[in-house]
Amino acid sequence: MAQQLVEKKGWTNHELARTGRMALYGGCVFGPAATIWFGFLQRAVRVPGRPNLEIVARVAADQCIMASTNLFVFLSTMAVLEGSDPRKKLESTYFQALQKNWMVWPAVQLVNFRFVPLEHRVLVVNIVSLGWNCYLSFLNSQSGNSEAEPVYPPDI
Repeated sequence: MAQQLVEKKGWTNHELARTGRMALYGGCVFGPAATIWFGFLQRAVRVPGRPNLEIVARVAADQCIMASTNLFVFLSTMAVLEGSDPRKKLESTYFQALQKNWMVWPAVQLVNFRFVPLEHRVLVVNIVSLGWNCYLSFLNSQSGNSEAEPVYPPDI
């Protein structure tokens, strides 16, 4: 999606290896980790008698622990799979991606934790991730390029 809808590369310039890396990461790393993580949050983050506080605590844990860790692992994994330096990839993209993450995911997770049953939460995240992963794929492909390149989504 990132290559065709955002970058408009066309099918002749489509990087199959890049698509494969994203699919491998999503299927083998993020999917299983997210399933375990949501179960852990459901069991471990409890505030009896204060359901709204419990939801806020889960979102805070998700954003402080899972989001930061997942971005670190994602960017490092992509760098290794691409044969580049993970440290340089992290230095050039991590904080920008984390900042954008905090513009999107807390609201998504508030709704997810409030209204969606545990067994469907990963599905909600996967649906929103279609757009988010386009951004990450684009960001990952731009690291190391000129700083004159546009950044999507634009800073507000």
